[in-house]
Amino acid sequence: MPPRKKSPPIREIADDLLGRIASGDLRPGDQLPSTRDLAAQYEVGEKTVYRVISLLKASGQLEARQGKGVFVRSIKPLEWHLHRFERGNRRDDPSGNKDDWKAAAEEQGRVATQDTPRVAVEPAPADIANWLQVDPGTFVVVRRRVRRVDGEPFQLADSWFPTNIAMGTDLMVEADITKPGGILADAGYPQVAIRDEIRSWPPTSPQEAERLELPEGLGTPVIRHARIGYGESGAPIRVMVTVAPGHLNTLVYEMEV
Repeated sequence: MPPRKKSPPIREIADDLLGRIASGDLRPGDQLPSTRDLAAQYEVGEKTVYRVISLLKASGQLEARQGKGVFVRSIKPLEWHLHRFERGNRRDDPSGNKDDWKAAAEEQGRVATQDTPRVAVEPAPADIANWLQVDPGTFVVVRRRVRRVDGEPFQLADSWFPTNIAMGTDLMVEADITKPGGILADAGYPQVAIRDEIRSWPPTSPQEAERLELPEGLGTPVIRHARIGYGESGAPIRVMVTVAPGHLNTLVYEMEV
């Protein structure tokens, strides 16, 4: 008798279903086969299938419709137009507490909100120190935010500043504040140049995944966008590190050639 084929683990089944969604074999709105049929297809128990479906529901790939079954969810990514963001004629509106990011999201018909920022003075990690051109371990100010679209976490936006720039300004206030041109410019430190660095990898810590409400076990890839802002002296005055789940965000640049 040939050896029995080993049942694929939860991760392999989830990856297979995600691959079928990515390829278009399973399209938004399509109904998944029944739990029994999936269990037979993958040669596993129904409990294993339940766990896979729970993970994919938590990640936003699937949705359950009462009395009907489980369906592929229609995900509408946010287009983040980085060539316009924080540049030129900014769309900040203090009267409606709508900063440039919220305004850009609302232009796409989305509801944009931001959790109450958390502010701390901490030793600069190596990458932040490099961007701010200070020694690693130098104390800097960090302002941490969770940005939501239609009520769901779409981005983490953590901004780091030299203490001599942030101290005594609204950057130290734990409140969602909107100023014309941004808080930095209002405090007398306008950004005159920027540099963007973009990479992609799985979340680097459980805290990061928790803040984004990502499921455990799937290794959802995230985009890590670092924007270094330079002041009139040419020195860096801020670095904003935005972490965004790849399936929820599309980074857009438009340039003349």
